[in-house]
Amino acid sequence: MAGAAVIETELEGTALLTNPLLNKGTAFSEEERTAFALHGLLPPHIGSLDEQVARSLQGVRTFETKLERYLFLRGLQDSNETLFYALLTQHLAEMLPLVYTPTVGEGCQKFSHYWRYPRGLFLSWSHRDSIKQILSHPRFDPVEVIVVSDGERILGLGDQGAGGMGIPIGKLSLYTACAGIDPATTLPILLDIGTDNQERLADPLYIGWKHERMRGSDYDDFVEGFVAAVTERWPRVLLQWEDFARANAGRLLARYRDRHLTFNDDIQGTAAVAAGTLLAAVKVTGVPLTEQRIAVVGAGSAGCGIASLLLREMTEAGLGERDARRRLFAVDRDGLLVEGMAGLLDFQMPFVQAAGTVGAWSREHPDRIGLLDVVKNGEPTVLIGVSAQSGTFTEAVVRAMAAQTPRPIIFPLSNPTSCAEATPQDLMTWTDGRAVIGTGSPFPPVTRDGRSFIVAQTNNAYVFPGMGLGVLAVKARRLSNGMFGAAASALAEMSPAMRDRDASLLPPVDDLRKVAVTIATAVAKQARAEGLCQPFEDAALPGIIVAKMWEPVYRRYRRKA
Repeated sequence: MAGAAVIETELEGTALLTNPLLNKGTAFSEEERTAFALHGLLPPHIGSLDEQVARSLQGVRTFETKLERYLFLRGLQDSNETLFYALLTQHLAEMLPLVYTPTVGEGCQKFSHYWRYPRGLFLSWSHRDSIKQILSHPRFDPVEVIVVSDGERILGLGDQGAGGMGIPIGKLSLYTACAGIDPATTLPILLDIGTDNQERLADPLYIGWKHERMRGSDYDDFVEGFVAAVTERWPRVLLQWEDFARANAGRLLARYRDRHLTFNDDIQGTAAVAAGTLLAAVKVTGVPLTEQRIAVVGAGSAGCGIASLLLREMTEAGLGERDARRRLFAVDRDGLLVEGMAGLLDFQMPFVQAAGTVGAWSREHPDRIGLLDVVKNGEPTVLIGVSAQSGTFTEAVVRAMAAQTPRPIIFPLSNPTSCAEATPQDLMTWTDGRAVIGTGSPFPPVTRDGRSFIVAQTNNAYVFPGMGLGVLAVKARRLSNGMFGAAASALAEMSPAMRDRDASLLPPVDDLRKVAVTIATAVAKQARAEGLCQPFEDAALPGIIVAKMWEPVYRRYRRKA
């Protein structure tokens, strides 16, 4: 559909009106109404897409709560996708927090109570021997992008079981709204292998498999069967992993990243947007990246993904790897990661501090090195939070940090808003207006010296849609760390703060389509440099990318012969 001026279909009547990819509502012309037996099924007024967008916008704003608005938009998506995406693209800043973070978190929690229309695939344990057959249906022939979750770690809200389907649906909505990926080519998938959320299991309306989560070899075999079926069905599909628990996220990425065009957005997408925002913040402070000292709070898969990309950026900027590692402090629930600590996971090992380095540090508790200890002894200039624990960045921590660095860079990135490590206004107050701030969820502007300043929302939507657009446009075979590094650098170069230190660290949300094209260009060139796609000329790349972008406009229909 991306480049089609005319669409041929054999559907008619209510079958056409209830197909969300084809429905135009009142915008069907008089000729189309005659050709497709729509007279009488629609009111006589012939409407336009702009008119429908205005009506839908009015409808969204009528509701008082964010959840009501989220549900209205989900209903609109399930009835008319062209209208849904026209509304999103024209009002992206207003709609993004409603279709994704933070509102999607509540949507996932209450998913079973509002589920009405089938979208995507729920692949449950009982399907384990028939996944290949399910995927083989011709309706899935156009698929180019899959977002998959098992619902175990939804944002900072934990295990939501089948309700986690809200995340793949929301992510793919942003692929289309922000990067123009044709919605007909997207497929959200939920691997329903049970849930350990007792509230969900006890809910009589819960739509998922009412069973505790499968673990161990059963889990791995199920995922392996899924990936094998996907690879056979769509050898070049982009497969994005979303909201898997820390015990599975990193190892699944390691297992499949060299076998398939795949990435984990919580690990790599979060890292790229955090790194891009940090590179912009570094320009604001005037202190080069090689002289920054960075504390990442929340050493799960996302936190270690951020640390890994920042380590790469620091070494590429000229710092020796050993020195770079000494400047990275990974802090988890049991404190600073130190060699010899019990319970360390494989993906955490590269970021442990040597016991000899921190052994003489003063500390509040003899058996652990807490965040305040890290701040007082390690003197970080950057504080990044992916802990999913509200209030982790306490006043004492922030004031101690501000006492040691003129322009502290502080990113409370946890989603949804209720899980943020601190609020931007508190950070501004505790640092006497000196903090350079980026957040994971949207927050109101902050006040400093009587002036209002916009806070950059370091949303993954700044990276993953453009990443997908770039790799699909040039038919990349794999996704590399270098491609995420290229995305981070490109994002930093677009920062308004590069030209005005009082401006936001990231471009306006309404510019996300422009951002996606820039990211796609950088990613495509990096893929070519690494030999991961077919050759192309620089002059041809803009046309290649634009040709891949679907626009939410109504096309003319004619009957299929």
